[in-house]
Amino acid sequence: MIPLLVIGGPTASGKTAVGIRLAKLLDGEIVSADSMQVYRHMDIGTAKPNLAERDGIVHHLLDIVEPTENFSLAQYVPLAHQTIEEIHARGKLPILVGGTGLYIDTVVQNIKLSEQEKEAGAVREKLMQQVEEKGSAWLHDYLEKIDPQSAAKIHENNVKRLVRAVEVYELTGVTMSEHNRRSRLEPPRYRTYYMALEHERETLYDRIDRRVDVMMQQGLLTEVQQCVALGAGRQHTSMQAIGYRQMLDYLEGNSSLEEAVDKIKQESRRYAKRQLTWFRRSAQHWTKPEELREEEIIKWAKGEG
Repeated sequence: MIPLLVIGGPTASGKTAVGIRLAKLLDGEIVSADSMQVYRHMDIGTAKPNLAERDGIVHHLLDIVEPTENFSLAQYVPLAHQTIEEIHARGKLPILVGGTGLYIDTVVQNIKLSEQEKEAGAVREKLMQQVEEKGSAWLHDYLEKIDPQSAAKIHENNVKRLVRAVEVYELTGVTMSEHNRRSRLEPPRYRTYYMALEHERETLYDRIDRRVDVMMQQGLLTEVQQCVALGAGRQHTSMQAIGYRQMLDYLEGNSSLEEAVDKIKQESRRYAKRQLTWFRRSAQHWTKPEELREEEIIKWAKGEG
């Protein structure tokens, strides 16, 4: 099987730097597993590594769609598989790096997506419009009626996962839990070393707060204004990203700038907690960035461990 190094972890945990460090060590190329870094013009708020930060390491699946376009798991997965196979064919090590656990696990576990899901854009757009009109609590109540098992696991403010769970039911007629059970019957196609990064909770929260301050200094507000000028709005998945929707609140007069920035920090910390919960179910190895087990990873890459 193709070897695949996987680096997950919460926002602001240092995944990008660790990925680049290991890519240099292992002659690898990086495949992004970030559902928001796929969008062009969204660099600051998604913490997308710039060319200098990439330090000569090839990155894939960044900047592939416009913020006004729909992009989904069903589109990401075949692109990721194809990219991983192409990297391996060139004699390089594919390294999957990102914080979108659903993207990572679908690739790693070789979960098959139904044909209906590949036509999910219209359903997702309808659901996003309903959330905008009625609120996320309404969608959570609806999910509770059709799929109480999934509703119990998803917070009503996690719009993306709510939409995903309802979308699966409306497209396939089965619940998200049952859909995932059926989909996992395929054997995995990669030999993986799946690691996740961790920090002390207060350290991580401090890193998140400082990152948000840097984003504001770099021009996050201007970036969001530019996306709006391109036609992006709340109805688009891209503008549901943390940082972007709070800046929209400010631009629409629904909050002060200070309140918007505080909300970004708060939502980022909550998102980090959800990511940690996700990766605790999936990752095989946990490490602090400064304590990488390089010798162990090198042995694994050589097929010795």
